[in-house]
Amino acid sequence: MSEPSLRRPSLYACARRLWRFRGLLALWTERELRVRYKQTFLGAAWAVIQPTALMVVFTLISSYLQRFPTQGAPFPLFYYAALLPWTFFTTSLAFGSTSLINNLDLVTKAAFPREILPLASIGAALFDFAVAATVFVALQVWYRQPPTMELFWLPLLILIQVAIAAGLGLLTSAIVVWYRDTRFVVPVGLQLLLFLTPILYPLEVVPERIRAWVMLNPIACVTETYRRVTLYGESPDPTHLGTAILSALVLAGCGYWVFKRLEPTFADRI
Repeated sequence: MSEPSLRRPSLYACARRLWRFRGLLALWTERELRVRYKQTFLGAAWAVIQPTALMVVFTLISSYLQRFPTQGAPFPLFYYAALLPWTFFTTSLAFGSTSLINNLDLVTKAAFPREILPLASIGAALFDFAVAATVFVALQVWYRQPPTMELFWLPLLILIQVAIAAGLGLLTSAIVVWYRDTRFVVPVGLQLLLFLTPILYPLEVVPERIRAWVMLNPIACVTETYRRVTLYGESPDPTHLGTAILSALVLAGCGYWVFKRLEPTFADRI
């Protein structure tokens, strides 16, 4: 039976209710991790394998097919610095977008904030991000790259990428309930977005006339800023950082608003 939809609570009330269920969010995030790696031989090592495999492929492409400028940074470091936030983003959407339809009994029978399901997928992806980051630290040690004070920007960058992932995760998970084709559109869209984001290539090779359009992509702003901060010891570009922050706020707000508007219909649609 669906929830009554005549009187919808405000977003502030929904956020307060979500805060009261923060313990359930933590427990469900832990469950997500246990289920994800259950009966796997390598376990959490899979969080490292995906960005590492792409790093190796991109390094081979730049070494033997098309050499891209990296401002003196070794190819593995250059690629891994951008693949870290990218892998977090794709993992969040891949699992978050199907989180509602994969938990039919909970959505239809239990009373709790449904946004916990996609947000738990993002929390699990954040754990994978932390595990994968150890490889980047190891690469920095291997290539003798000392840390700089600009690393203090990382908490803000992580918060931005979490907000972007949360907004899109909430939005896509709600839309998938209504239009199941969306679960097939998401991975295709992510594959296309990979090549529209300066990961394989640096931003400098993008023609000036379309560079501004490329950087409207918030993930492009995030990956480019990660490279500036972690590789080159530079402060974020104000335009790129501002675009990323604005995009995070808009996506998080719109995604949550759409999710709560559609939430009363989930039980009937599923």
